[in-house]
Amino acid sequence: MSRNLELFERGKKVIPGGVNSPVRAFGQVGGTPRFVARAEGAYFWDADGKQYLDYVGSWGPAIVGHAHPDVVKAVQDAAVGGLSFGAPTEGEVVIAEEICKLLPSVEQVRLVSSGTEATMTAIRLARGFTGRDLIVKFEGCYHGHSDSLLVKAGSGLLTFGNPSSGGVPADFTKHTLVLQYNDVEQLARTFAEIGDQIACVILEPIAGNMNLIQPSQEFVQALRGLTEKHGAVLIYDEVMTGFRVAKGCAQGLHGITPDLTTLGKVVGGGMPLAAFGGRADIMGKIAPLGTVYQAGTLSGNPLSVAAGLATLKLIQQPGFYETLGNRTARLAQGLAEEAMKAGVTLSTDSVGGMFGFYFSDKAPKSYAEATGCDIERFKRFFHAMLDEGIYFAPSAYEAGFVSIAHTDAMIEQTIAAAGRAFARVAG
Repeated sequence: MSRNLELFERGKKVIPGGVNSPVRAFGQVGGTPRFVARAEGAYFWDADGKQYLDYVGSWGPAIVGHAHPDVVKAVQDAAVGGLSFGAPTEGEVVIAEEICKLLPSVEQVRLVSSGTEATMTAIRLARGFTGRDLIVKFEGCYHGHSDSLLVKAGSGLLTFGNPSSGGVPADFTKHTLVLQYNDVEQLARTFAEIGDQIACVILEPIAGNMNLIQPSQEFVQALRGLTEKHGAVLIYDEVMTGFRVAKGCAQGLHGITPDLTTLGKVVGGGMPLAAFGGRADIMGKIAPLGTVYQAGTLSGNPLSVAAGLATLKLIQQPGFYETLGNRTARLAQGLAEEAMKAGVTLSTDSVGGMFGFYFSDKAPKSYAEATGCDIERFKRFFHAMLDEGIYFAPSAYEAGFVSIAHTDAMIEQTIAAAGRAFARVAG
């Protein structure tokens, strides 16, 4: 028995599903999850000792590669001074200053431990600031697993969402309205009818949880204009895109100034760290200054702050994002070229260090289009690439990630492997 399978079977006895986050169970693709033994640069090695080129990168944080020496040293140095204090540290101030410097929309920022915590609190803050209850999200966008956000679309234009998870009472989601991503007309009609009741709109400014889907400029401009007109708070959920698609994040690419921003993943350098921040007048409503409560024993953990600061320093090196973006675009282009040679219908897209590939004749623009892709062919391709030593996300609905540690040669190696994999799944 392989070591991966042995660990999976052992895990299922003591961990629900054998894993600590659902997609790790390979539920969509089938087979045995790869248990990571160690990782370095663009690679990881599984429990059986097999090496993989990794395009998941801890779902985005590993933008400088796994176990970067500067990041590891920063964490080691911090650990010598203590692991957690429950009291403020200088590092918290320094990383807050760095975030505010890099993101002009963020005048003040609060550190937390996870993206779920950041988005949950940002919404609570928006409600406290506006005195309104209704929130708007978009179908297919994921903002963590807090109750009011585990919502599937209702049956009509202004039908409120229904719980999409067991254990979530309908009362918790009755104030959440689910609209279609990139549908400007629907958005405008909604604000025309109930705009004065909406506390906030939360958006994945580049979706990564229904595969990579980019918004139209018309869509993000309409969002900014309508929320301003009706006094609603615009939240850019950049937990995934923050410092991943550009140094100025997605908001910089879009030329949009959101009211609140949530960050995670890259900002923690692979350690548990997230943040929410924005306009000072809104942030002034959070405790201890205001009545909106939020607290966390491990918020601003010194090891996480050290990893985050080291990573933020590395991504500001000259040419970092140009190199990262070019390699990611080359990967996306190469996948499309190899699929065409094999007669396989495939489209691709990329932005910064994120990419998507879709077994469809065009890149999707909404959740409905994303779910129309050929999932069965994706499953076969995923396993063919695993055999080649290439690790993509084990789900057709997740974006992929390239790190600066992925060299041009590694990208070409991946494209060549994809050519062989496409030949196996053609027909």
